[in-house]
Amino acid sequence: MASDIVTAKAEATAPSEPLRGEGKRRGRLFRFGGSRLGGLILALNLLSLMILFGGALALNEWDRGLVEARQESLTVQAELLSNVLGELGITEGEPVPVLDGLAAAQWLRDNFIPQGQRARLYDIDGVLVVDSYVVSETIGGSNLPPALPAGTPPEPVQPEAEAKEAARSERARAQLAAEVEAALAGTPQAGVRLSEAGERVVSVSIPVRHVRQVLGVLTLEAGDVDAILSAQRRALVPFALVALAVSLFSSLLLHVFVARPVMRLSAAADQVRMQRARAISLPDLEDRKDEIGDLARSLETMTLALSDRMDAIERFAADVSHEIKNPLTSIRSALETLDLVKDKSQRERLTALLQADVRRLDRLITDISNASRLDAELSRDRPRAVDMGRLLTEIVGVYQTTLKPGEPAVRLAPLPAEATRVLGRDGPLGQVVRNLIDNARSFSPADSEVRVALSRDAADPDRPLRIVVEDDGPGIPSENLETVFERFYTSRPKGTAFGANSGLGLSIVRQIVEAHGGKVWAVNRKAEDDTVQGARFEINLPLPGRRA
Repeated sequence: MASDIVTAKAEATAPSEPLRGEGKRRGRLFRFGGSRLGGLILALNLLSLMILFGGALALNEWDRGLVEARQESLTVQAELLSNVLGELGITEGEPVPVLDGLAAAQWLRDNFIPQGQRARLYDIDGVLVVDSYVVSETIGGSNLPPALPAGTPPEPVQPEAEAKEAARSERARAQLAAEVEAALAGTPQAGVRLSEAGERVVSVSIPVRHVRQVLGVLTLEAGDVDAILSAQRRALVPFALVALAVSLFSSLLLHVFVARPVMRLSAAADQVRMQRARAISLPDLEDRKDEIGDLARSLETMTLALSDRMDAIERFAADVSHEIKNPLTSIRSALETLDLVKDKSQRERLTALLQADVRRLDRLITDISNASRLDAELSRDRPRAVDMGRLLTEIVGVYQTTLKPGEPAVRLAPLPAEATRVLGRDGPLGQVVRNLIDNARSFSPADSEVRVALSRDAADPDRPLRIVVEDDGPGIPSENLETVFERFYTSRPKGTAFGANSGLGLSIVRQIVEAHGGKVWAVNRKAEDDTVQGARFEINLPLPGRRA
């Protein structure tokens, strides 16, 4: 008998010997809570989050959109100002209109000193006439560094840094001069350049006209683009932190509810494989209503089925050992006695006994071999539609053709008009019918009859096809109507040849019938006075598409 089933728990200690493939599983670099799957979940979540926010911070869409909006705003302002200056900033009475620098400076001071913008007005020769920083007393530049403690020596002068600063300022003035020169030619200019302080500014230069005459150039520049972008990026930081927290929390949840249960199932499966347990049982996972719960329940059902199969194999092996020992013991005893017996008749009786035991042993081994191959045949053969009416006709025809004098005859009742097809395997189903007929003939008197019938049973809608095999023998004791289907059950009435049956035929019948979704049972045929007239075996099978 099999040992009691031991439950495999996920928290069980690791086996002392490394499992096959365990070295590969533990050789990974990154794990989260001891789980490769948890580490992968965390890495993918963080990677997607970093790509999202890295792209949001690095892409130039915000920058470009803000620059374009700033250029458009500055262009509208510059055109409005240039139109006003073109009308107000001229010298009356001159044959060629020119800008009045004093009037323009006063007007800009009174009407245009915006925060974060700088206005410059150039005359027709490109000479700076007005600078809003001058008229508004605005001082450009950057914040001074923090004061050093008293006595700290001054930092050494770095000629290279001063040279770079000077070169940068020179390039900024050159860019501004090129922009003003292009605008003096009558073409409005708009772009992004560096200021003398090295800051990025959005600049537009619009020609100042009186009618069609270019009087000068008005340049507006705004240096708050980088500050606005920095403020927008800083505004994203709280959202990034929240998204990071959500990503970490979701990774933790996936690890707790997915990766860790899978690790526990894997550990329990390893315990089963190492034969430290006979079944997986994780109640806290089996109660879950998700896919992990389905997996846990499936694994438990699978291991329980395997455990039951192992128990059945152990019982079968024990029964086989017991059944084989009986004829072997009889043969050994007969052989030991044969040399001691001098009487010819007694020697012939011993020889007949030896032959009977050999036949019994041969039949037993044949039936054991068939029973052991049955599971493999049932799983290997592909089910197909089998016409049971035709199959019964062929089997009964063989018995009728090979009938010998004195043997019970086999008769098939008329077949029904309805369809009699089942989804199954014709070989095992034929073995079912032959085993039942052979069993019925072995109990039937000489020159009697074994009757086989096929019909439709309306009482069982799930298994409507019924096969009946009945005989005229002594019947079956009422307490053994179920035990006759157990392995090696060989209880037979007096006068029946001993050893003619192995006790596996009806067990094989039940195994095959249940594998096809049917059921089989035995009853006694009784007369009106309640006397037993024989035995009847009934089988109900489902039709194709209606497996029970």
